Amino acid sequence: MDARTLLAAVDDVKGRAADALLVILPARREAMAPGADWAGLLDEALDRADLVLEKGRTLYLHRPAGFAAARLLFVVAGDAAELSPRDMERALNAAAAVLRTLPVKSLLLVWGGAQALDAAAAEAAVRTLRAAQYVYRHTKPSAKPAGTVERLQLACRRADQAAVREGLRRGQALAAGIELARDCANRPGNHLTPTLLAEQARQLAAEQPGLEVEVLDRKAVEKLGMGAFLAVAKGSEEPLQFIVLRYQGAPKKVAPQVLVGKGITFDSGGISLKPAAEMDEMKFDMGGAASVLGVFRAVAQLRPRLNLIGLVPACENLPSGRATKPGDVVTSLSGQTIEVLNTDAEGRLILCDALTYAERFKPAAVIDIATLTGACVIALGHHRSGLFSPDDGLAAGLLAAGEAAADPAWRMPLDDDYDEALKSNFADMANVGPRAGGAITAAMFLKRYAARFRWAHLDIAGTAWKSGAAKGATGRPVALLTHWLLQQAESEGAN
Repeated sequence: MDARTLLAAVDDVKGRAADALLVILPARREAMAPGADWAGLLDEALDRADLVLEKGRTLYLHRPAGFAAARLLFVVAGDAAELSPRDMERALNAAAAVLRTLPVKSLLLVWGGAQALDAAAAEAAVRTLRAAQYVYRHTKPSAKPAGTVERLQLACRRADQAAVREGLRRGQALAAGIELARDCANRPGNHLTPTLLAEQARQLAAEQPGLEVEVLDRKAVEKLGMGAFLAVAKGSEEPLQFIVLRYQGAPKKVAPQVLVGKGITFDSGGISLKPAAEMDEMKFDMGGAASVLGVFRAVAQLRPRLNLIGLVPACENLPSGRATKPGDVVTSLSGQTIEVLNTDAEGRLILCDALTYAERFKPAAVIDIATLTGACVIALGHHRSGLFSPDDGLAAGLLAAGEAAADPAWRMPLDDDYDEALKSNFADMANVGPRAGGAITAAMFLKRYAARFRWAHLDIAGTAWKSGAAKGATGRPVALLTHWLLQQAESEGAN
């Protein structure tokens, strides 16, 4: 989809040709733009109760009189006078359900509120429309298109065009990153082994100027002493891969931000075998790794002035005669020993070695991203990712980025009291505690390996994919992370 701004004032919309004109409305009449071209049609629709000003309601009109556009679609957003990114997302998703039934190639989008369309709304429009039209084809080339829109035009005031263009640019980059993350996570385990994930990283670096990649094999990982990572990979025939991505957009002296993504390309649970029901969804257990690749795709397009490192420990977690057993004790890269009480708590084992490896970059901050615990799904459901950090400033920045990107998170506690659950009689720590508060004790485990830098952990077990009829990867939290990185670049530039 080619997104472009419409270089015309809002009052020129009536004569602008398009396959469809989409008017997004606030849910309150007093918040609407006065004297709009469509006001008469809207008044008539409201008088006849063809349209009700309730969030998500739509009305389709074919060949609206006096309009150059072949179709007109009203969709009601939220109650606020301003169009927030989340309101834009919800409104466009409601509109997409109608648009995908129509042969609409060119779409003209207008905000019907009195407030100006801004960069955030423009970004959300592009990102949401492309996400609504995403179709997975890697192992299903017969999949039918989810929409036909090829060109999106946004009507805006002349004074706002520069900001809207910037929003469109951001939206295109985010959409590309999210699509890459979704494509990677959606691939079955036999189509995205650790080796193939490393090849995907190499392909990304080859296609995007400014990216570099290095892949460490088992021999290199053994030499480093990543005993926890090696323990998880032992049960699989597929060789592990440790992927290191680099982007340098600032002088070398500027400390990099580091993203660490959990890359379990399939998780059976190991010897602590998972139930068979829905085990197929454990191909999504590399959602953290997929999001790191997606962020690098977006960053390569946006070219912010910052330095970025991506670390992806990738392997499978399978049972075999060589697999790590419950009760085994392994030594991590940090030198700390771990009693593996449950082999299905493997994500924290590969992440802890990656966190220790991150120290060598003298990072400004480290964020790990992982589909880590079912307990986080119980706590937060599927709307917000779990955010853990002992750093108030870092946590606040990530939360703000999530709201700005319509990719929200919720901060969870890291009280020292929770650390007691990880005590072991046979090692420096156990890899699991009691069932209660499992997402917190998992974060407490990782916290032990992040004492030397600013650190945050995102548990995306509830947000990285959807189950049921809409089964598939979401690409979260690519938008959150990219927004946060852009904030860091702006902050760095201001200093």
